[in-house]
Amino acid sequence: MSLAQCAADTIVVLDFETTGLSPNNGDRAIEIGAVKLVDGQVVDRFSELMDPGFRISAFIESYTGISNQMLAGAEATETVMRRFASFIQGCNLLAHNAAFDSKFLDAELARLGCGYDGQFVCSLLIGRRIYPDAANHRLGTLVEYKNIRHDGVFHRALADAQMTADLWLAMLADCGGNLTFAEMQRLSQIPKAKVAQWLARR
Repeated sequence: MSLAQCAADTIVVLDFETTGLSPNNGDRAIEIGAVKLVDGQVVDRFSELMDPGFRISAFIESYTGISNQMLAGAEATETVMRRFASFIQGCNLLAHNAAFDSKFLDAELARLGCGYDGQFVCSLLIGRRIYPDAANHRLGTLVEYKNIRHDGVFHRALADAQMTADLWLAMLADCGGNLTFAEMQRLSQIPKAKVAQWLARR
């Protein structure tokens, strides 16, 4: 069975905190948090700070709660990302706004000359299609919309990954509970006007 055919709830849910918006501008990852789900249950977690090799801005310190002092005691980004590359091998991947997290994952692993064999799906794109009545489709908004329990911590990687995992399981249930990963990928790209019809045929 290919990775794309695996059950949609066998997945690594990940989130990065970074020094900025784009690795193309020299921005680096400073924290990775991930939750590994198998059959809807958390079987493993990965959570580490990482030193990008330069000081982060006061804005990023305030936004994430991650200080330069905290990063000074962390291992280098390259060291942490090499371990994370092993953690995700053989797994499909999920992120909320996957376009952001995937570009940092790709950039950091390219520095190491390694990659990964899974594919990404985006819970933000799925949310736009199956929760059209939500005020917006940011992670915090959808967590509140679905009454998902949380500890109030946002913009720390493991907390955001756990909330995304809980949101993913809610989405699977709302879609009937039996969609494959490939079908969830397909759902994320279907025109919004055709979602109800598409789901009814599954």
